[in-house]
Amino acid sequence: MAPLIKQERGAQRRLYVAVLTYVLTPAIAALVSLGAHASGEPVRSEFLYEVAPYPSCHASTIVESGGGLVAAWFGGTHERHPDVGVWVSRKAKEKWSRPVEVANGVINDETRLPCWNPVLFQPNEGPLMLFYKVGPTPRDWWGMLKVSTDHGRTWSAARRLPEGMVGPVKNKPIELAGGTLLCPASSEDQGWRVHFEFTDATGERWRRTGPVNEPAKILAIQPSILTHADGRLQAIGRTRSSGVFSIWSDDRGESWGEMDRLDLPNPSSGTDAVTLSDGRHLLVYNHSPASRSPLNVALSTDGEQWQAALVLEDDPDAPNGFSYPAVIQSSDGLVHITYTWKRERIKHVVVDPTKLDLAPIVDGRWPEDVTSK
Repeated sequence: MAPLIKQERGAQRRLYVAVLTYVLTPAIAALVSLGAHASGEPVRSEFLYEVAPYPSCHASTIVESGGGLVAAWFGGTHERHPDVGVWVSRKAKEKWSRPVEVANGVINDETRLPCWNPVLFQPNEGPLMLFYKVGPTPRDWWGMLKVSTDHGRTWSAARRLPEGMVGPVKNKPIELAGGTLLCPASSEDQGWRVHFEFTDATGERWRRTGPVNEPAKILAIQPSILTHADGRLQAIGRTRSSGVFSIWSDDRGESWGEMDRLDLPNPSSGTDAVTLSDGRHLLVYNHSPASRSPLNVALSTDGEQWQAALVLEDDPDAPNGFSYPAVIQSSDGLVHITYTWKRERIKHVVVDPTKLDLAPIVDGRWPEDVTSK
């Protein structure tokens, strides 16, 4: 019996090693990647989770609150399914917490509708805000709001925004002098139209502009707002197969000029952008006219001429691609990007903007020497 016992023990050891390898490999890979920044590499990355109680996820958002990071996204059977809710994870001490569903579209005992496009924002004063949408489709959804007084650990009851208000539709607001929040918004019920909404840190008082684009000329949604040193605001974002749009305001978002296009492609997929503390502007987008791969990072000093910085993902055969980025700069100067990874998971990438090597984007062409890291 001794040889048989040895064989059984050997098989048990091999199974034990295989299980450990399966379980620990993602974590070890994440740790190796996270350690890259210390040696001077410009990028480190990780998944917010490895497994989740739903098969599909999309439309992440990220914020710094209480000295840590909070991320949210929608997850469920698939986009538009009634079981889609808003999920949240917090990062403290280099570890993301287990995702928790914090909002759903339950209307009553018989009706549940899908949730869409959460947006997290931390005002200078006031609780952490979670905006999201509920409704059958983007054409007939409505805006919702929850707040957290403990940096995303617990959340208030949901309240519906006033009629005609959707809140920030995909990307974060900016806070103007005096505490007013300027929310980049859009609608899809009468063509793709961009507008802007104003509220305060309580989310109680609301007003909005009219549409700022003509859908017959440019179909546009999901703006991001950039701030320029001369006081002007610029909004850039997604169009339907006609590039990345740009539009300017000279009066703190009250009125906007004529919308045009940057010399950058866009496959009708969400983008996001942020003005950095050094005054430069950073854009995350799919540099492609037709595909949600690659996913790219570009920088600009004036919001018009952009330079290639990074290729975050590049796999044209990836199912569902890499899309819908969200980007912020944290108080330590690092840039945090989250995005949808193949509709299966949410990925988090950290970039040190002072270590990026830039190359000009000429005639809308991405330079060949700027590739995936």
